[in-house]
Amino acid sequence: MENENIRSSHDRLEPKLWKRLLPFLAPSKKLIIALLVICITQAGIEASYPLFTKYAINNFAEKGTSQGLLPFVLVYLGAIIAASILNMCWVVICMRIDTGTAKRLRHEQFLRLQSVGVDYFAKHSVGYLTGRFMSDTGRVTEVFAWLLGEAIYIFFIVVVSVIIMLTLSWQLGLITIAVIPVVVFITFMIEPKTMRANRRVRELNSLISGSYNEGITGVKTAKSLVAEEKFTQEFRGLTGDMYRASRRVGLLGSVILPAATSIGLFAVGAMLYRAGILVDQRLLDYGTLAAFITFTMAIIDPVAHLAFFYTELLGYQAALERVVKLLDEEPMITDTPEVTEKYGDMFNPKRENWEKLHGDVEFSHVWFRYPESEKYILEDFCLDVPRGKSVAIVGETGAGKSTIVNLACRFYEPERGAVLIDGRDSRERSQLWLHSGLGYVLQDPQLFSGTIRENIRYGRLDATDAEVEAAARLVCADKVAEHCENGYETQVGEGGAQLSTGQKQLISFARAVLADPPIFVLDEATSSIDTETERLIQDAIGKALSGRTSFIIAHRLSTIMRCDLILVVDDGKVIERGTHRELIAKRGRYRELFDAMRIEEELSSKK
Repeated sequence: MENENIRSSHDRLEPKLWKRLLPFLAPSKKLIIALLVICITQAGIEASYPLFTKYAINNFAEKGTSQGLLPFVLVYLGAIIAASILNMCWVVICMRIDTGTAKRLRHEQFLRLQSVGVDYFAKHSVGYLTGRFMSDTGRVTEVFAWLLGEAIYIFFIVVVSVIIMLTLSWQLGLITIAVIPVVVFITFMIEPKTMRANRRVRELNSLISGSYNEGITGVKTAKSLVAEEKFTQEFRGLTGDMYRASRRVGLLGSVILPAATSIGLFAVGAMLYRAGILVDQRLLDYGTLAAFITFTMAIIDPVAHLAFFYTELLGYQAALERVVKLLDEEPMITDTPEVTEKYGDMFNPKRENWEKLHGDVEFSHVWFRYPESEKYILEDFCLDVPRGKSVAIVGETGAGKSTIVNLACRFYEPERGAVLIDGRDSRERSQLWLHSGLGYVLQDPQLFSGTIRENIRYGRLDATDAEVEAAARLVCADKVAEHCENGYETQVGEGGAQLSTGQKQLISFARAVLADPPIFVLDEATSSIDTETERLIQDAIGKALSGRTSFIIAHRLSTIMRCDLILVVDDGKVIERGTHRELIAKRGRYRELFDAMRIEEELSSKK
């Protein structure tokens, strides 16, 4: 589980950061304009309510007459009804802006996740990414819909009210609006602490999401290790930290509103004192005085909320930083503009320009080290694998067997030298061109929610049912369907949870075979299959790999012995290479590994 500490050299509002969302708001431009019109109109109507009070006192109360009262009441009710209708329209428009922006932003984030390299997912947990994708994105889009819409509405109420007050009496107006700069000053004094507290809340939210995800996906392991108490204590610690951090955010946020209200009440007192003098001097009528009392009380709360919105915006900015960081994530492996122009990209491939992939793979003086390491894994490494040949890579766990495969698949690129596919540098063609010609079967197979048939068909989406079932029979995956009540229509569950690891492996084999790729990669692909099942599919694998280039990372003898070339990897270096017979005759490291594997298989068969 990782901890992401977002730190900024400043804790102020960053307009440039918020501008990053403008492209996602652009399609809602008409709605935003409509929202502004509604806010201005509604603010004008509601700001005029004190004028109705002034008119009623001066024309009805003081004169002791009801003449003209009915038209007055009708106009007043009309204003209230109009404001209510505008408020309903405001809610609908804000909802549409929120959901539309969230949809576009999440879509862009998902595309970004599809384009980043495999290294990115090794560094970030599912819970962490889910927190960004759902929680953070939801908070950010709320800003431009609900929070910003309400702030605009309140802002115009304050502006219109101030203009009216200054028109009625500039002296009382100035006394009343004196509260605004004081509230702003208090806000800027508190906001840095509020920003830091909100960042901490978002960090803890990510950690809790990751811990919750691990608690679900790792429940079997936790129970087998009797580690429930340890994980519960860790989760309790995170939620405790979240509680304290959230309480601090609430405490800081609660300071501004009461402080602004208290200052506003002082302004009311000062205004009433001056108003009393003006009334006594007959320079102010009672209707205007009543209107000013209403105006003053009416703008105290909006001004305080505007300041509160500002601190809220700082909290949302913490979520925005995380969203933007994902949007700015650059894939480690990218195609050049020239390659993209000819072959297209991941989402817009120009398949008509793709050359046929035959499967010749050559490592030409390759030097490689992982980005976080200073140590070279491969140094001046050369290897020629003609089409149709099979290469086995063996070695102890952590020896670096996957490095060669990762380079061949272009999940990584060499620092020096080149990996040639069909005689050309793999970087001269698009990633999708190469990946479309790969059949990759992992040690821990990944199935998707859906049926057995649907999971196999992922290998080639346009395959017929007959072709799907033929691929399954080739690798004995049809036996999985036979043992299920609904056959190929059996739901596999999330991640294939309804099936055993061996059954999932067989389905992933069938999926890869259905794709009919020129290059096959088997990464410990038979390690999760029992010995009897492995015997059934060995001949099928031989047929499936026939005529195809294949890279096999394996520890089972039956898989290794059939390969055209065996590479022995130790500490990231290829220390031996040759056929099975040649390496056995050398009596070196391969012979030691081979004897150890043979003993392991003999012991396993006796159980």
